[in-house]
Amino acid sequence: MARSATSSTFAPIGLGTARPWLERLARAGYAARGAVYALVGFLAVETALGARSRPTDTRGALQEIAGRSTAFLWLIAVGLAGYALWRIVQGLLNPEHKPNDLKGLAHRVGRVGSGLIYGGLAWAAVRIALGARNAGGGHAYQAWTAKLMSEPFGRWLVAAVGIGVIAGGLFQIRRGWTERFRKEIRLQEMDATERKVALNSGKLGLIARGVVFLISGGFLVQAAWRFAPRQARGLGGALAALAGQPHGAILLGLVAVGLIAFGAYSILLARYGRIVV
Repeated sequence: MARSATSSTFAPIGLGTARPWLERLARAGYAARGAVYALVGFLAVETALGARSRPTDTRGALQEIAGRSTAFLWLIAVGLAGYALWRIVQGLLNPEHKPNDLKGLAHRVGRVGSGLIYGGLAWAAVRIALGARNAGGGHAYQAWTAKLMSEPFGRWLVAAVGIGVIAGGLFQIRRGWTERFRKEIRLQEMDATERKVALNSGKLGLIARGVVFLISGGFLVQAAWRFAPRQARGLGGALAALAGQPHGAILLGLVAVGLIAFGAYSILLARYGRIVV
């Protein structure tokens, strides 16, 4: 199908007409997110094939980018910061017009939370670009867990976060399996090949990302249950846990391919995503 639809066809959905600068930042953010996740996936494939000792997380991917091009890392940092700002604006100003019920409020809180996470990743990219050797990662994840556990009711807070991450993972898997992500993409503007790539990469990518969330959330709950912050693991730790299972190389390879697919899907969203600002 040729790209016969005009941009006005989609104007009611919201394509950034009110805040075009924020739409541009959001699209740059999708591209940056896609590049980071794709690289995490490629590095995990190398681990599955025995070329690397262990997989890495998003901050490890930023370190890899820094080793090849600091200029490109700065572009990634700007994109991630733009994505973070967009998500926070969505959560606070509610341009999507989510209802003020529990589900709508949870959605908006999730937007803000996503913005804070990617803001932290953008800050890590800046620090790495400026020469920092350690900008977070697995050890920082465990340190954050330990600090939270030291607070009153901290153990229960860590458990709640873990349950939330698990719920997020289930939501991602459901979105991928049922293809609910279709509404995020302007499929009418794509040709047949692009639509096929978008749907397949979205489905596989969201399911793989959901699996990683489930594992990471499970480790958080376990850390809270055993009062053992060192058992908390982020993305890199979740991938390493997969690698340590029977037939771990196969399991890791499958999830790694899924993360590459998620990166490709994010990059497609940079051009064809419905951006509500």
